[in-house]
Amino acid sequence: MTAIHSNASATLPQANHPYKVMALYKFASLPDAEALKTPLAQFCCNRGIKGTLILAPEGINGTVAGSTEAIDALADYLFATGPFGTRLQGAEVKYSFADTAPFLRMKVRLKPEIVTLRAPEADPSKAVGTYVEPGDWNSLIDQNDVVLVDTRNDYEVGLGTFQRALDPATANFTEFKDYVAQNLDPARDKKVAMFCTGGIRCEKASSYLLSQGFEEVFHLKGGILKYLEVVPPEQSRFQGECFVFDERVSVGHGLELGNATLCRACRHPLTDADRQHPDYQEGTSCPFCAGDEAKHQAAAERQRQMDLARQRGTMHLGDEAATAAKKAKARKVMQAEQSRERNRG
Repeated sequence: MTAIHSNASATLPQANHPYKVMALYKFASLPDAEALKTPLAQFCCNRGIKGTLILAPEGINGTVAGSTEAIDALADYLFATGPFGTRLQGAEVKYSFADTAPFLRMKVRLKPEIVTLRAPEADPSKAVGTYVEPGDWNSLIDQNDVVLVDTRNDYEVGLGTFQRALDPATANFTEFKDYVAQNLDPARDKKVAMFCTGGIRCEKASSYLLSQGFEEVFHLKGGILKYLEVVPPEQSRFQGECFVFDERVSVGHGLELGNATLCRACRHPLTDADRQHPDYQEGTSCPFCAGDEAKHQAAAERQRQMDLARQRGTMHLGDEAATAAKKAKARKVMQAEQSRERNRG
């Protein structure tokens, strides 16, 4: 087996844990995405791999987990020996390890885009902006003639962003086109730098800006997560925490666990200040959904069912999910403390 992308992961922390996690994306021409879906799903299911992979004519995106042997076999299948041929080589891949299964089932989904922008002129497989390594990012964004744009959605920006970054205030990525049309000008904004959580959104955004006539377009390679991982806190230009789409909710410098939680009613991330707001009621409402009675009623009913399940001595599905999230968060806090202790030693 070729074992592409797998050797470096052997030296990662917690590499002795039973589950290896692979997060990946690649913009590539996959006009045969529909034909690739079933063989990919069968390959994963036959090896006990679980998670979600999105296939589209523009590429692949997703996160999966399984045994080290299974994930290494999948890497070989995707990048070398499988029906993708060499089209996915050079994919952005991140490995980590977990002591419990992160996913319950395997899903391969076919979608029109791996990142929904609805702008056919944006094609990262043909044209993309200049990648900037995290170590070089500060020197770029410190330049006065660089326009810095956060391509994430408003609830993500609210937790943290780079100093002097522009906030498009978008509810979803498809609105980014309108923001560009109304606020950016290729004749005026000669240098535009963009960033997102892991690199995929700003890669597509950079392709879109190039299609609109912008000449010098830059984007942070590996996204905020890679920046927080490798740039020392004392040199960082990032303020706050970075929202992540898993049970951690947010991370800070060194990818240490953040303080954010999710509102159970509207799923909006909440800071310490948000949880002190008069409109916050644990499990029922928060400042961001204060006027949405339908969400409050649904959350209150879910909480009531969880309370009834506890009284009967059984476990409600929502209670089980919340408990699992709390355990995972506590486990990550403990691992972070252990890591700090080892570093001090």
